[in-house]
Amino acid sequence: MGNSCVAGASLLDRGAVSANSAPFHCCGYSWFLHVIPKHKKSGDKIPYVALCLCVNQNILKPGCTLSAVFELSIYNHSKGTYRGCKASYHFHVKQTHSERKCLIPLDEVLKSSDFLVDDSCVFGVRILKADVSSQNKPIVIPKKPITVQNIFLQKKGFIKGIYTWTMNNFLDMKLPVLSPEFDVGGQKWHINMHPLGDQYSTNSLSLYLYLHDQKKLPLESGMMIELTLSILDQKHGKHYTVTGRFVFATNAKNGWGWSNFIPLKTLMDPSRGYLVGSNCILKADATIIGSSNDG
Repeated sequence: MGNSCVAGASLLDRGAVSANSAPFHCCGYSWFLHVIPKHKKSGDKIPYVALCLCVNQNILKPGCTLSAVFELSIYNHSKGTYRGCKASYHFHVKQTHSERKCLIPLDEVLKSSDFLVDDSCVFGVRILKADVSSQNKPIVIPKKPITVQNIFLQKKGFIKGIYTWTMNNFLDMKLPVLSPEFDVGGQKWHINMHPLGDQYSTNSLSLYLYLHDQKKLPLESGMMIELTLSILDQKHGKHYTVTGRFVFATNAKNGWGWSNFIPLKTLMDPSRGYLVGSNCILKADATIIGSSNDG
């Protein structure tokens, strides 16, 4: 199996929040796995653990299509084998996540020691082929040993931080802007906002959480962050909220978030209460829920 990551019971038990693995490099691109612990097939009430393969959109060039064939799997500790499926997808700047592939019913994972051992289960990906349309030639896939990333292994209580950013001149903002720094877990963070969206968005506000200095992270580990960003409804209290989980590590990019956080039409709608005059309030809830160790 080309690359694998380890996810623990905290992912499977703490609601249906999805998570991203730490990035890994193959065939000249940066990839990561996206784990969805409670995905439901259309018309099916049974929750499945699902995976999709993602490519770092910052590396893809506009107009290029990266066509990949790959395997997604979960490791059976009892048999010493991977259980999964083969898939393919055409990645480009606007489509960086492959289709979700259901690997196994969640209930089977939680009740069996075959897949969940010491509060951890191993997910893997193997990239079999990758072609870039603009080059019309295949990329040579180097053979690499298994890379294991152990996440969700924090034994102590969760470390949480809350930050509120009030902008009184939002309508005057056109260029990307950084919030003041705030502290969570002894690290300095800030929010990177693109008021009119970044190059990957479609008529939407873009929001990202950035680690100020990732060099201060321990070399042998990173941090799994559960992030909730909210645009506060100042009239009705019905806030616009998005939640996700991301790995910040020394060898990974220092910012994670959403290029299409909220449609600009929705944000600017005066009946929604997200903008009162030129006043906009953004709230960040960041919780350190685990670690990420390369093994």
